[in-house]
Parts: sequence; structure tokens; C-alpha cells
Amino acid sequence: MTDFLQLLKDWDTSFLLAINGWHSPFFDTFMYTYSGKLIWVPMYVALVYVLFRNLQWKVALMCLVGVALTIVFADQVGASLIRPWVERLRPSNLDNPISEYVHLVNGYRGGRYGFPSCHAANTFGLAFYLMFLIRRKGFTWLMVAWAVLTCYSRAYLGVHYPGDLLAGALIGLCGAALMYGVLVRWGRYRRPRQFKELWVPMAVCMLTVAGILVYAAF
Repeated sequence: MTDFLQLLKDWDTSFLLAINGWHSPFFDTFMYTYSGKLIWVPMYVALVYVLFRNLQWKVALMCLVGVALTIVFADQVGASLIRPWVERLRPSNLDNPISEYVHLVNGYRGGRYGFPSCHAANTFGLAFYLMFLIRRKGFTWLMVAWAVLTCYSRAYLGVHYPGDLLAGALIGLCGAALMYGVLVRWGRYRRPRQFKELWVPMAVCMLTVAGILVYAAF
């Protein structure tokens, strides 16, 4: 078992260095900006608009509470329960022997420990929760792509191993499934047959990505 775990660790490190090693000034700027939190505020606002546009305000409010609880669950399970127990150093941390091989962007190293990734947990928690709520193919694929690229950006920046990100994504899925189950059982959520103006958050998401691309190019 020890040899198998060491093999997984070696693969994780090799995969991380491969992702982090494929860099350029353009992608440094793109990934650093994409990985930010405030850049996605317009998309979050558009998602809130869609919920209130299609649901009664009390139901929409319960959905937002579910979003908040999903993120709190994902963040606290990762940051408060698992990280202090596992204590896995981030690749970029100076106490990690591989840190000298990690390419940094704008000197960004993140915190001390990185397993699991709270970025991945929160992003996938939100994405899965919204996918359960809405269940429209185009929207689902966009949310998956958004979350996956967010995770990739964290490995690209050298602040998380791929294993950190996978574990975070699974925690996010568990949190989303739990909170959605609560919403259906006790909130009596019933999905509308049609979500009107779902194109709004999708368009905002794609425009944000386009804006980041332009910003990185210049």
C-alpha cells in the first residue's frame, strides 16, 4: 500500500510539473486573472437574476441559501477539517522540495497547505448545485468547462497538485448533492419545465472569458 501511495504521489507531482511547466506570458496573465474571484461577480449576478426570473421569490431565496450552504460546506470541510489533518504542502510553498521547480506567476504562492483545493471545492460545488437545479444540457456543459478550467488554472499557477483539485471537486459534488437533496425534501423545490433567459449568465460567462483573453493579449 505504501508503494502504491508513493506511486500516486509521484504521478501527481509529474502531472503538476507538466501543467505548470507549459507556460508563457500570455497564459500567465490569463490563468492568474481567470483564477481570481471578483472577475466572476457579473456571472454570479446574472445567475441570481435567472433564479428570480424563473422562480417565486421565496423559492429563489431558498436556492440561494442552498448555494451559500454548499460553498460553506465545501470550504469548511476542506479548510477546517481535512487540511489541518493531512498537512500537504502546496507545490509552491518554500518548504516543499519541489518549489524550486515551480513556475510562479506574480510571486503568488497561496497559503501553506493545499489538500484539498478549496477553489475546486467551491467552484465545483456551485457548478454541480446549479446543474442539479437547472438541468439544461448547454448550461451544464458550460458550468463543467468553467469549473474544469478554474481547476486547471490552479495547477498552472503551481498552487495545487491535480490530486488536490480532484479531492476538492469531489467534496464540492458531495456538498451540492446534500444541499440539493435538502432543498427538494424540505424546500419542496420543483424544477420549472423551462428556464427563461438562461442565455444571460451563459453569455456573461463567455464574455468574461473573452475579456480575459483580450486583457492577456495586451
